[in-house]
Amino acid sequence: MKTALFALLYASLSLGAITAQADDRSEALKALRDAELRNLLIHDDPSPFQDIAFTDADGNPMKLSDSNGKVRIVNFWATYCGPCRVEKPALDALHKSLSGPDFEVIAIATGRNSPAAIKKFNERYDIQNLDTYIDIKSAAARDMGVMALPVSVILDRQGRELARVTGAAHWESQSTRDIINHLVKAPES
Repeated sequence: MKTALFALLYASLSLGAITAQADDRSEALKALRDAELRNLLIHDDPSPFQDIAFTDADGNPMKLSDSNGKVRIVNFWATYCGPCRVEKPALDALHKSLSGPDFEVIAIATGRNSPAAIKKFNERYDIQNLDTYIDIKSAAARDMGVMALPVSVILDRQGRELARVTGAAHWESQSTRDIINHLVKAPES
């Protein structure tokens, strides 16, 4: 009986600590967000979602969980998307400056984007650092609740959604760097 009560008390305290940690994290992210990222919706609690599947440029299957262990910005874009033309070069620069064992940008072309159109887009907008990932049938985008383009989702190391931007964002801002650096340095929860 004592063991069961102790286990129940421990579980209750642990759940309270996890909730407090999530609240602290969301408040810290909100404090780091500036006017440049005003459309960044920061969730009070991380939200899990289904693992999504897509392919690399050669058609090899990939899963988002393949990159678990890193903080990620997952960006859904298309070659025909006007705001993507402004946003993707900024994501490319962010990836170049911050990517490594703890962070990466995963830009997924969703919908009908031919490999030739993606290559032309990347050349025209000087995208040199981002790998090409493709979601030809938009299944991954649907699984993540993407209704318009561009959409970017910030994930923690476990693949939980911490924040989301619908529409273009200023990824080159100091606020973005501060948020990413905060998440990279934060203890795993």
